Amino acid sequence: MNSELPLLDVRELKKYFPITQGIILQKEIGAVRAVDEISFFINRGETLGLVGESGCGKTTTGRTIIQLYQPTSGQVFFDGQDLTQLKGSKMRSLRKRMQMIFQDPYASLNPRWTVARIIAEPMHVHKMNQGRSKIERVKELLELVQLNSSYLNRYPHEFSGGQRQRIGIARALASDPDFIVCDEPISALDVSIQAQIVNLLEDLQEQLNLTYLFIAHDLSMVRHICNRVAVMYLGVIVELAERDELYDHALHPYTKALLSAVPIPDPHVTRSRKRIILEGDPPSPANPPSGCRFHPRCSMSESKCEKEEPVWREVSQGHWVKCHLVG
Repeated sequence: MNSELPLLDVRELKKYFPITQGIILQKEIGAVRAVDEISFFINRGETLGLVGESGCGKTTTGRTIIQLYQPTSGQVFFDGQDLTQLKGSKMRSLRKRMQMIFQDPYASLNPRWTVARIIAEPMHVHKMNQGRSKIERVKELLELVQLNSSYLNRYPHEFSGGQRQRIGIARALASDPDFIVCDEPISALDVSIQAQIVNLLEDLQEQLNLTYLFIAHDLSMVRHICNRVAVMYLGVIVELAERDELYDHALHPYTKALLSAVPIPDPHVTRSRKRIILEGDPPSPANPPSGCRFHPRCSMSESKCEKEEPVWREVSQGHWVKCHLVG
């Protein structure tokens, strides 16, 4: 494949979940538009941050990209191949190159399996490292995530949250992936452990040339680890730019509101800046507003915003936005 192509290229991706009525004869009466026609790409070795409120579709985006959810429509090109068109053995051969680190380290590990079996499972599924070499590979992976290789025969309940997340990371690395979806990998951990896990992910990326989609709530942590940042609201991406460009020159009203809530350890700056308070709750993705989805909560909203959906456009080099009010 051409190394200049993005490793991942998502085009007009949609994922709708049907809403049904009735017990025996179920009738579809609507749909939850969890992901609604989003487009972006991720270059090799890059980390793209995906941020937004709970329920905006971040996790669904990650799971649909790696085909844990079947997309409603759209295309997902991974290393030049459209995953939405692949089935069976062709999909399996590519699937081992894509992995996911889950949000909850307590729920994502099978409590009845030993650490050795948990980490070796991707190797078993993809028929890698058979026999004795499998155990040696598990020991290598444990050491790679900074855990003692003697933990092989222990069970998940014997570990702390941070250690469990390291085991989850080791499992994700077992199939030698190129791309990993990090689904809020630090949000369930103590603050003192979060930085350790983020630093580990950065070290692994450098050592193994990994590419990440990093889903998070913590905007300060996203700025630390990500190269570019995409902001999601109610199933659509409203702004995407290089990290520093987005944080220093945010254009979309929703992005500005999110950034205004990030704590800054400088009392002079904190006193001088204006906090943007969003009124009301996000609308339901089953019945999104007409026009711009953010207009019911936007203090700058105009009549055009209520009627016409904004176009996803590049306003400057690498800076994309979906807003009528941006010049």
